[in-house]
Amino acid sequence: MTTTGDSLRSGSWMSLPSHRAWLDGEGERLLAFAEATGGATTGFAWLDDDGRPDTEQVPQLWITARMTHVFALAHLRGRPGAGLLVDTGLAALTGSFRDAEHGGWFSSLTADGAPAATDKSAYDHAFVVLAAASATAAGRPGAADLLREALAVVEQHFWRDDEGRSVESWNRTWTELEAYRGANSNMHTVEAFLTVAAVTGDDRWLTRATTIAERLVHTAARENGWRLPEHFDTDWRPLPEYNADRKNDKFRPYGSTPGHWLEWSRLLLHLEAALGADAPDWLLPDARSLFDAAVEVGWAPDGESGFVYTLDWADRPVVASRLHWVLTEAIGAAAALVQRTGDPGYERWYRTFWDEAATRFIDRERGSWVHELPVGGAEAVWTGKPDVYHAYQATLLPQLPLAPVLAAGLRHRPA
Repeated sequence: MTTTGDSLRSGSWMSLPSHRAWLDGEGERLLAFAEATGGATTGFAWLDDDGRPDTEQVPQLWITARMTHVFALAHLRGRPGAGLLVDTGLAALTGSFRDAEHGGWFSSLTADGAPAATDKSAYDHAFVVLAAASATAAGRPGAADLLREALAVVEQHFWRDDEGRSVESWNRTWTELEAYRGANSNMHTVEAFLTVAAVTGDDRWLTRATTIAERLVHTAARENGWRLPEHFDTDWRPLPEYNADRKNDKFRPYGSTPGHWLEWSRLLLHLEAALGADAPDWLLPDARSLFDAAVEVGWAPDGESGFVYTLDWADRPVVASRLHWVLTEAIGAAAALVQRTGDPGYERWYRTFWDEAATRFIDRERGSWVHELPVGGAEAVWTGKPDVYHAYQATLLPQLPLAPVLAAGLRHRPA
């Protein structure tokens, strides 16, 4: 396996102190924008284009969990005040969002902290696990207890040994299970499990992450020409026409999503690095294949630079709008592939993606990144700039080893 140091001797931007300083500056700019989102008992608010809480959006569990994770990373990097914002997130996750009667966490709240949506989703719970694990790495009070509770909920209600993946969502009382299985929630479950394994040293979570990746990527995506199916029935049969009438859905869009191919590409390399000598030999080839497919058919298919949000099954753009999170995941995937392989082709893409970000997405006037650039009159997917999770991670991943991942890597990073 090529080491990070060996890869970066080839002249990567990532080896340059000046580039790392630029990444740090961009990360600090994002954190300054995001600070306005904290402080309420209902957790972190959905932010508008200027970084103000959007009062038309109810508090969302996924935002509070993701921003708790982000500020845990910032605290581990020595940013004053970040630890207090982690504590704000933990208070909401152990308070208003937590279902003290039935267990688990509510998906959203009203402005006064009452449950708004009482469903229990794997996507949301994966981010609760990630937040708790990162806060545990950051040494914040109560984080380890929250992590134990969150893992118990995931193990009891979401994880299925016989399926080797997570189920999708339940009603409040855990008595009605949705007749749907999703790749997106399982991808973020892999992300959470990688962090849990790195923070706790329990390799059981790596085994489960490997099982998810093997079934969704090495089987489902590989058998479909690396066009990852996102939606499945309860027997894990793909549903290619799912949400054909809601093509721009935020979390379950119709078709295939190149941004997720890129995100999976990076996660496979984190998994390979974490497993070490025990890593299956398909992880690197699959990571390459996903990345190559994404840039081949997802980048500028309509002649305009950038990745489209979604494609149909003939590789034609469905929602051609350029979403910021897709570009951030491209940056992370390219950085991981440069570290793992030293291939100059990935370095070229890494520079191309940051050039795209700097010229089209980074909002130096109003802060953060523009979340969406509309193309072709498509209906908007997002409003405002809800959180900085994707963009902030893009400033860190090029500076850290592939394992241990993010929070654990920062915890063990030499001074």
